[in-house]
Amino acid sequence: MERETIQSGTEWESTVGYSRAVRAGNEIHVSGTTATDDAGDLVGIGDPYAQTAQALSNVERALERLDATCADVVRTRLFVTDVDRWDEIGRAHREYFDDVRPATSMVQVERLVDPEMVVEVEAVAKVKTE
Repeated sequence: MERETIQSGTEWESTVGYSRAVRAGNEIHVSGTTATDDAGDLVGIGDPYAQTAQALSNVERALERLDATCADVVRTRLFVTDVDRWDEIGRAHREYFDDVRPATSMVQVERLVDPEMVVEVEAVAKVKTE
């Protein structure tokens, strides 16, 4: 099976030893993705909606680099530090996936790698192989 990986260039990928996304056959797995911009700075401090939207934008860019779109996503996982803010997080998720409706989970965690991060998103996509 052919395997393709992409990196976003963040320091974490080389430090921890992972890829932003991996395509193996017709599956694409996007690693836990947070709300960082192109400079690596956190977007939306204290704002779960803004962080979710930025994280999903980052997921979308990773998918596009592997010839996929959000329409190909079959599964998402949202790791959040305050599940009581589910409506703000869910609103951003819906804006990306309203017509797709992937299987999803929202799980509260004690914290993320940066205490100002409040959302981390994973995604799995299935694409047609040539």
